[in-house]
Amino acid sequence: MTPLAAVLFDRDETLAYTDPAVYREAALWLAGQYGLDARSAGQTMAGLWQEQSDAWWHLRTEAHEDDFWKEYGAELTRRLGLSEADTDAVMKTYPYERFMKPVSNAREVLSDLRARGLKIGVLSNTLPSIHRTLEAVGLADLVDVALATCTLGVHKPEATAFTLAAQAMQLAPGQILFIDDRLENVEAARAVGMQAAQIDLSGQNPQAIHNLAQVLELVQA
Repeated sequence: MTPLAAVLFDRDETLAYTDPAVYREAALWLAGQYGLDARSAGQTMAGLWQEQSDAWWHLRTEAHEDDFWKEYGAELTRRLGLSEADTDAVMKTYPYERFMKPVSNAREVLSDLRARGLKIGVLSNTLPSIHRTLEAVGLADLVDVALATCTLGVHKPEATAFTLAAQAMQLAPGQILFIDDRLENVEAARAVGMQAAQIDLSGQNPQAIHNLAQVLELVQA
């Protein structure tokens, strides 16, 4: 087996997660700020994001993303029954990245991998602002290469997403260990020659690792 030189992570449900508590916090803020019903406001926010779950796949630059969020914010405030003048305040107070939190031991594990001389990469099916989200969860300084598939123009599990990530890390695919919560992405990484493992933070999948600390065991194996 080719010696490892890097670990490439997915972001969501691997290094970070969307915290439902922030939806509740935002709903209570909206209720206090604008007199809305907190439960209804929370349902409106969650419902709109669910509707827009793949509406951003065509975005290619942060400028495109800025336009997307302007339209998104305008629609959100409309559904909340607020005025257009309230859009900026709502979106600046609760931007996309504020809903994210790092998973347990994320910083410790990345630091340990770095200390072992391994490069750290992130490859995520996400919007162009991946650096901002990694900063928000306190991991940006530990990541050598962060790639949002929107900016690549191809999304996991397309093979090109993985080969472009390897090129960005200046490594052969076989030198990279890929960690993702979705089996189809893990299998696609293996198909291009990467070593790969699935992570399931819920602990329900017996074939997967269940926490980031187990990545350290894979690296030692």
